[in-house]
Amino acid sequence: MDLKKIRLERLRWHEWKNIKTLRENLANLPETSNISYKLENCIKIYKQDIKLETLKKIQDLAWQLRPWRKGPFELFDTFIDSEWKSYIKYNLLEPYFNLKDKCVADIGCNNGYYLFRMLEQMPKKLVGFDPSIHYKTQFDFINHFIKSPIEFELLGIEHLPFYENKFDIIFCLGVLYHRSDPINALKALKNSLNKDGYVILDTFMIDGDEPYALTPEDRYSKIPNIYFIPTIKALENWCKRAKFTNFEVLEIKKTEINEQRKTKWIQGESLENFLDKDNKNLTIEGYPAPKRVYVKLSI
Repeated sequence: MDLKKIRLERLRWHEWKNIKTLRENLANLPETSNISYKLENCIKIYKQDIKLETLKKIQDLAWQLRPWRKGPFELFDTFIDSEWKSYIKYNLLEPYFNLKDKCVADIGCNNGYYLFRMLEQMPKKLVGFDPSIHYKTQFDFINHFIKSPIEFELLGIEHLPFYENKFDIIFCLGVLYHRSDPINALKALKNSLNKDGYVILDTFMIDGDEPYALTPEDRYSKIPNIYFIPTIKALENWCKRAKFTNFEVLEIKKTEINEQRKTKWIQGESLENFLDKDNKNLTIEGYPAPKRVYVKLSI
């Protein structure tokens, strides 16, 4: 696979009609010096004496960049109340990894919220993979102020085995159930690790002791591209087939409306609209409501 050719092709995505204006507005943002930031639950960017004209341009572009799925962020006096309170997942997982001096990848990184949070652990290298020019534009907007060394690749999990470098730690959060061949996706993760590396993975799960997987007929929780939702035993078997030798369950957590909900910063529906209105333990299609398992995989 020729990643150089793919990168050049995807560079043209910046010219898409719905993206070009956003990119132009981003390029025209004034350079601001003496910016401070805090990498907390809400990533905060601030400056004491920012000009009102500059502030208005920043506010307008933040609004144009909706929907904001991951966050939250606070840019000066603008609070971007994202659909997901992403710090809930990050704080849940943080005790299980140490990124200092490590080469780290985040697959399906969205706008880079987790990557920005990871900066505090001082990794050697941070690379985000996500084939969405919209999310990359959100990342570039935030990074316009933070000016981090994070690399953002407009690539997906299928490109990972062909990437120029391997990684010590790979995060793959909320990706596996979007793959029609989950075992092949797991192999891509495994083959992209350095020796002694590991993967932090999360995926939807269903309860049960048998190695079974739910295969939605059309949609799951109103999401169209969900293929397989395994029991933990089925997921473990997939990982064994991908040649991972260690499978450690870290956490199991049901998705709550407090964590994923509709705000003015998204367009459309959110979790409360995806569940059965009379039984919140079921999706609107009648399947078990979203629950996630977090696992650590190593070779």
